[in-house]
Amino acid sequence: MVIILMGVSGVGKTTVGQLLAQDLGWPFFEGDDFHPRSNVVKMAQGIALTDEDRWPWLDRIRERIGTLVASGQNAIIACSALRQTYREHLLEGIRETVLVYLKGNYSLISSRLAQRQDHFMNADLLDSQFRTLEEPEGVITIEAVLEPQEIVDAVKQALSLA
Repeated sequence: MVIILMGVSGVGKTTVGQLLAQDLGWPFFEGDDFHPRSNVVKMAQGIALTDEDRWPWLDRIRERIGTLVASGQNAIIACSALRQTYREHLLEGIRETVLVYLKGNYSLISSRLAQRQDHFMNADLLDSQFRTLEEPEGVITIEAVLEPQEIVDAVKQALSLA
């Protein structure tokens, strides 16, 4: 099984993903690591990514998901997957995946991003993230206001991994 933690930047995907991976003994993959350098530079400059920018990044993540599933390996991947078309692209034809939406409101995420240091995601892009976000339906949804370990426990419970 590949668990994809999705949501806007600053919602806690990486923190939760690392904790969940540690709890389960599974590898964790940070979706940001799949971005081409040009995307990282744009975001660091406060320039929102376009769909054209995102497709190569999503292709790289999809390729990793396919490799993991083909080898029968469990894993956790953090990936914003903000639009329904992105999620469909990531999961098309791959059954052994589960989306977990970490849902946070603008105020919470804004305060988290303001405290972040040493991350290329410019806090000025939060508006763009929320404008792009198409909230998923029919997936596991967990409120990001919870403490990270509470979110991990909720994910494990929802997937009967506790």
